[in-house]
Amino acid sequence: MYNIKIESYFSSAHYLRGYRGKCEELHGHNWKVEVTLEARKLDKTGMVLDFKDLKRELNKVLEKLDHKCLNYLTYFKKVNPTSENIAQYIYKSLKSEIPNLKLVTVWENHNSCASYYEG
Repeated sequence: MYNIKIESYFSSAHYLRGYRGKCEELHGHNWKVEVTLEARKLDKTGMVLDFKDLKRELNKVLEKLDHKCLNYLTYFKKVNPTSENIAQYIYKSLKSEIPNLKLVTVWENHNSCASYYEG
């Protein structure tokens, strides 16, 4: 098995509905996003996928989140914008373009992250 991983970043604000504590108030993060792909075989050039192609697809998704209040986006009006749900949103947004997507991890700070994958 082969794995490749890229990292990217975006900044956004959010607040957590139904939460009691500091995070119920509007606040922001500089999010780190890791995307991991898995493949049994490499393509004819010896790659799982060209990093530039993966970065391009991820950047399309992150552009929709960057410098936004996540709660105001259509998807997050119904879904609480927790780290877990942001990871799922990015995963599902990438899955149709990246068939060998394995895992999306979203870091809200240096020591707290959430991941999403479909098993």
